[in-house]
Amino acid sequence: MSTPASLVQAGHDHAAAATARVRETAEGVFEALREVRDAAVACVLPAGGTRHPVVADLAALRPLLWARLRGGALSARLPAHLPAHLPALIAGIGFIAAPGLLADAPWYLEWWQENPSGDPVQLLRDMDPASSAFYDYTHWDWYAGPFSGAERTICGPYVDYLCTDEYSLTLSVPVLAGGSFAGVAAADVFVRRFEAAVLPALREIPGPAFLVNAEGRVIASNTASWVAGSVYRGGPRDGDHAVRRVGDLPLSLVTTTAGGAG
Repeated sequence: MSTPASLVQAGHDHAAAATARVRETAEGVFEALREVRDAAVACVLPAGGTRHPVVADLAALRPLLWARLRGGALSARLPAHLPAHLPALIAGIGFIAAPGLLADAPWYLEWWQENPSGDPVQLLRDMDPASSAFYDYTHWDWYAGPFSGAERTICGPYVDYLCTDEYSLTLSVPVLAGGSFAGVAAADVFVRRFEAAVLPALREIPGPAFLVNAEGRVIASNTASWVAGSVYRGGPRDGDHAVRRVGDLPLSLVTTTAGGAG
């Protein structure tokens, strides 16, 4: 029979494995975004930067964006130990231009979404600042984070009324061209897909465990007591829970201690 100490150690080991799984799952999406970032830089520096970029220059991104939506293989830079299914998490992906970047479109998104019935579809929004329906994307956290200098941003979970009406996460990275901020590479991931990717590791933890974002909102959980979207208001010194950061990501794994109620 296992001793209490061995059970505690097993819990720590499973929690460590779960944080690794979460980190690897998110890293797969960020690797796709780094590919988009690098390709976007080439697009917004046409002819070696001798002229201003235009919307047509961004069309070169489309084969890459479509491949990511279809679950195409990532570049060789992706660590070999990451699960091969990771690209299939992505439901929407693209490049969001900084206002004024493009000579013929002061505001522009090269954004594509999966389409279960056919080829990926482009998201089209009103980019006219004079319009009552103008979509000012600079106010969203997934844009503001990279603009303020964050290397990796994770927003959500939230209901994405703009694109899919799905409970979603948006991951984003800054795009710098010629030393200046040129925009954001971002991807939408449905929470149900992200949870399905990490849930097997969460279920190995002996006791309630759940993943939260920087604001404490639950993303994934192995217990009905903490469903996606609920808010955990404890912290690292909460006596009933242990909180582990997921690498350098704005995510934490919360597990119940021996005296906690879950």
